[in-house]
Amino acid sequence: MSTTYTLDTATSRANPTPAPMKRLTIPAIRKRKGGDPLVMLTAYTVRTAQLLDPHCDMLLVGDSLGQVVYGLPSTVPVTLDMMAAHGAAVVRGSYHAVVVVDMPFGSYEASPEKAFESAAWLLKQTGAAAVKMEGGTAMAPTVAFLSERGIPVMGHVGLTPQAVNTLGGYGARGRSAAEAAKIVADATAIAEAGAFSIVIEGVVEPIAIDITRTIACPTIGIGASAQCDGQVLVAEDMLGLFDRVPRFVKRFDDLAGRISAAAETYAGEVRARTFPSAEQIYAPKD
Repeated sequence: MSTTYTLDTATSRANPTPAPMKRLTIPAIRKRKGGDPLVMLTAYTVRTAQLLDPHCDMLLVGDSLGQVVYGLPSTVPVTLDMMAAHGAAVVRGSYHAVVVVDMPFGSYEASPEKAFESAAWLLKQTGAAAVKMEGGTAMAPTVAFLSERGIPVMGHVGLTPQAVNTLGGYGARGRSAAEAAKIVADATAIAEAGAFSIVIEGVVEPIAIDITRTIACPTIGIGASAQCDGQVLVAEDMLGLFDRVPRFVKRFDDLAGRISAAAETYAGEVRARTFPSAEQIYAPKD
């Protein structure tokens, strides 16, 4: 039986309680190809995982945490230790979704053996079900090496943030015929190497449609197409926690505005000495 974690109001700590369902599996995700769309969001903390898990098929512990959590300029400085700490938190906070952890820049590119060492360590540290790796045809042998040794791999093609220095920015990819053909070839190579699913990010829509129709494993779009087999967004983006909204993001809430308003109300009550009131303080016992 899997476990989920609920907040103990007496201690404000997470304590395990039995979960009424089994966690989804990698084979179950693969079988969703061409079926009901797969729902995926990022998560970096226990509490976020608790809130998102009932609604998602997969939770991605993305290296986007470098920017979202740590305020770094890109994902490049993110380390394996950072991914392990947040990955373990998300696994503790979930019981339904498949948890996928990003392999950070520099942890897998040197060789398939290096990638296996990093991926095996991450899975041991976190309890996650799979890793995600950026890259196309050049990474296909590594995907095959890991898959053949029991490590499920989610691929990632198109706009690959870890390659921002090579790409020169975060603009949409595939606007030229040559680049479009390369992205399709990359996805095909990764799929044939054994990836159980592939993220397609920031590409012109016909490329995403072509890949989705061509490869055997599910595609997960982000800035790609509604015709992908599923979608992923950074949760903080879709919740409206940042001022900047990428073109491919739809804001489903304005949590930044609501948090700011709540903090303003709190500050006003503190300054007016109306908080804490009788309901929030401890009276002497008779």
